[in-house]
Amino acid sequence: MFGADKGNANKQDGSKLHVAMVQARFNEGITTALAEACRTELLALGVQEKNIRHVTVPGALEVATALQALAEQDEYDALIALGCIIRGETYHFELVANESAAGVTRIGLDYHLPVANAILTTENLEQAIARQHEKGRDAARVAVEMANLLEELE
Repeated sequence: MFGADKGNANKQDGSKLHVAMVQARFNEGITTALAEACRTELLALGVQEKNIRHVTVPGALEVATALQALAEQDEYDALIALGCIIRGETYHFELVANESAAGVTRIGLDYHLPVANAILTTENLEQAIARQHEKGRDAARVAVEMANLLEELE
């Protein structure tokens, strides 16, 4: 069938993967919920607890630096960026959202390593709360699927 991916079930098997999560502490209530949902989903996908590393950084702009340090260790099959940027009254929201996303993307491309970006960018706290669990789970699924896909493509 055109466009169908026949091996999707295998792409969700995390049993052999090593994954690191980088969590921004700014808006910590949201980012902790993201991290918990992400860890729970990684475990459900078969990633072993001992193969999950979780580090924290002050805010979204620092996430890429920690991802880079982890990528340079060459120990991980996938990385996950977790954070929450809520629009305020100034241009700062756009700056942080754009620069953090660019940094996260660059790590994946520079190191040929899947990086799931779950740095939420929302208009308000209510939107962030509504997305915190779903996006944490999504990030885990993206990380596992892309790690398996890149392994298959190499």
